[in-house]
Parts: sequence; C-alpha cells; structure tokens
Amino acid sequence: MNKIVEKYGLKPVSRPKVKLVRELDLSGQQGKEIVRSKTKLVMQVHKKTFAKLADM
Repeated sequence: MNKIVEKYGLKPVSRPKVKLVRELDLSGQQGKEIVRSKTKLVMQVHKKTFAKLADM
C-alpha cells in the first residue's frame, strides 16, 4: 500500500494498531438476536443474488 501512496506523491503515515477490546459472544438470546438481525440485513441487501442462486 505504501508504494501506491508514494506513486501519487503522498507521504505514508504510520498509524497505531488498534487492539481488540472485547470478544463478541453469540451464545444466548442476545447472540441469537444479533445473528438474526444481521441475516435479515444480508438477505435484504443481496436479494437478487439469492434469487439467482435459488434458480440455479
């Protein structure tokens, strides 16, 4: 990535690494709700893709 940035005459900036603060626990009722809501979102966003895959 730095070579690409330098190619356009920009100076690369070093940024600190962001460490993981917590882990996501998907067990239990709250985890089920997270999975369910994300699944609904994916199904809405990629509706045509899933329709094409269903027709294969």
